[in-house]
Amino acid sequence: MTALDGFDSAEFRRVLGHVPTSVVVVTGRDSGGTPAGVTIGSFVSISLDPPLVGFFQGHGSKSWASIAESGCFAVNVLADEQQELCWRFAKEPADGTSRFDGIVTHDAPNGSPLIAGTVASIDCDVHSTIDIGDHLLVVGRVTALRTAAGDSAPMVFVRGGLGRASTAK
Repeated sequence: MTALDGFDSAEFRRVLGHVPTSVVVVTGRDSGGTPAGVTIGSFVSISLDPPLVGFFQGHGSKSWASIAESGCFAVNVLADEQQELCWRFAKEPADGTSRFDGIVTHDAPNGSPLIAGTVASIDCDVHSTIDIGDHLLVVGRVTALRTAAGDSAPMVFVRGGLGRASTAK
């Protein structure tokens, strides 16, 4: 697939950068039980009945390939103060290290790691995956969900940087 004649992908990214997106870390375990996780900036609610959520993942993601082996995953909605985790899970770890080193986690009912301090988490079974352009749309069927107590606001990504979501009251 090639870009349209005259299409400016840099301008496309710049303009779409004005649309805030959620920042989550999708976690799971490979077939051997080793935890894996990846930062996602495209998480969305898809359907109430059945309860479905989704996100886009680049085709080359080693982390998603590991998580997909189990058939389930958890979505960890990052708090605005968890910027270090956003960047940690966005990059491949150095050899011999784990993205989970030094992070407090506990297991979701489906066995996926839940990261401490997040504002919400959602457990899912993989419902379907669809190839779309240079990404894979992953659709998950929600099996459990929870929010954390406290005042933390969810993190958002906008104009190339991280920020804090707020609501009008």
